[in-house]
This record gives sequence, structure tokens and C-alpha cells, in this order.
Amino acid sequence: MTAACVSEFVGIAARDRTTPAEGVLTDAELADVMTAAVRLYAARVEARDAFPPPLDATQVTATDVVIAVSEMVRVADINTFDLSMWMSRPRGGR
Repeated sequence: MTAACVSEFVGIAARDRTTPAEGVLTDAELADVMTAAVRLYAARVEARDAFPPPLDATQVTATDVVIAVSEMVRVADINTFDLSMWMSRPRGGR
């Protein structure tokens, strides 16, 4: 992936937010992007044993994050007990 591809996607995403009901990307395309991003992030964390910021906190609201995370938890069929176990585990130094 090149910086130009990332820049193009960010532009598409910005246009998509202006028409959320129709969307520029299809639901399936958006799911493909989210899936790839989550898998890339998880692989990088495991390879580096470090947790880089997964998003730019100045560009999202708490509501944005909760909407995305709660639906990802549902789709992955993670219960709140398992989630709390993951949240309480030490970061790094496995």
C-alpha cells in the first residue's frame, strides 16, 4: 500500500460521511476495509509487542469509537467477561 492509496481512501471516507445513508462505499467494501485494518493492527501489535495508537483521537468522538467497537464485539461474538479479561491483561512483555 502506498501513501497515495491511503490518501485516496481517506478522501473517499470523507465523502462517505457526507452521505451516510447511501454511502460512497458499499457495506461489504467498508467491512473489507475494517477487517483488513483490524488484522493489520493486531499483527503489528503481536510482531512488535507494542501498542501504537490505533486511531487519531482528534479525528473521532467517543460515540464513533463505541459504535464501532460494540458492533465489532457483537460480530466477533465476544462476551463482556472475555472482553474484561482482555482489557485487564498486561500490555507488552508477554
